[in-house]
Amino acid sequence: MNYPFDVILFDVGGVLLTNGWDHRERAAAVAQFHLDPVSFEAHHNAVVDAWERGAIDANAYLDAAVFFEPRPFSREDFFAFILSQSKLLPNGALGIVGELAASNLCMLGTLNNEARETNDYRFAQFALRRYFKVALSSCYVGLRKPDPAMYRRALEIFGAPPARVLFIDDREENAAAAANSGMQTIRFEGEDALRSQLRGLGVW
Repeated sequence: MNYPFDVILFDVGGVLLTNGWDHRERAAAVAQFHLDPVSFEAHHNAVVDAWERGAIDANAYLDAAVFFEPRPFSREDFFAFILSQSKLLPNGALGIVGELAASNLCMLGTLNNEARETNDYRFAQFALRRYFKVALSSCYVGLRKPDPAMYRRALEIFGAPPARVLFIDDREENAAAAANSGMQTIRFEGEDALRSQLRGLGVW
């Protein structure tokens, strides 16, 4: 029996690890550093797209989002706090990824939105490159999910028929955009549910 997929792509934040710099993590930063939440979110939203697409670096992000006025803390302390928010996701899919990688039956990759500095840290800290042959992170390809161009780029890179590519993401809008590109998709809702869904698709 033929294996059902040539490529299986995973999101990282919300599937394998915690979201590195989502609203919960930013709320924690607001409390830790006594920031004005409305001002911080406005400045963050103005530049996060460029940061995650690799158009600006972490220093430019910090200048625009945090250090546009004097602060009683350093950028090093603030960025260290950002990195500290990355943890293994409870009930996440990293164990499944390890089993799929060991089977060597298809190519595994990531398709995730992440700024370069945090993405590189997360891949190194959690040794993700031992599992994945390719990382199609937004900071590397200059596109962000759920932009349809992100999924087209992935399909062009792999050269696989869309139906032979499976994408797993915790956000409905990202999974829906992948499905519109022709990929098969699973919305991640925990390790046990994913195992069952993969079994149903013939992966196990």
